[in-house]
Amino acid sequence: QVQLVESGGGLVQPGGSLRLSCAASGFPFFRNVMSWYRQRPGKERERVARITNAGGAYREYADSVKGRFTISRDNDKNTVYLQMDSVKPEDTAVYYCHTTRSGVEYWGQGTQVTVSS
Repeated sequence: QVQLVESGGGLVQPGGSLRLSCAASGFPFFRNVMSWYRQRPGKERERVARITNAGGAYREYADSVKGRFTISRDNDKNTVYLQMDSVKPEDTAVYYCHTTRSGVEYWGQGTQVTVSS
């Protein structure tokens, strides 16, 4: 079955960096578009970044993170990453890995990122 397992969250100071990882299994990873979403306290879940399948030639970012976050993938490791630089307190959220297969959405369990001094 499809499994998405996030890791790498934690406490980071404003202006710092963090890298999230999402290990995928149960489907042909290289064929799937992969995304990162987040849910900030009191807010709806929102998409942060998306990367196309195979070589990941196309990447898309929310305006709020453009220029600060970078999504990438390693198809040999079945892993998608989110490099978070110049983080801000408003980046505090639970971050989720996401994909779809045959019209069904799949989510990881989420990893908490807290940006605070």
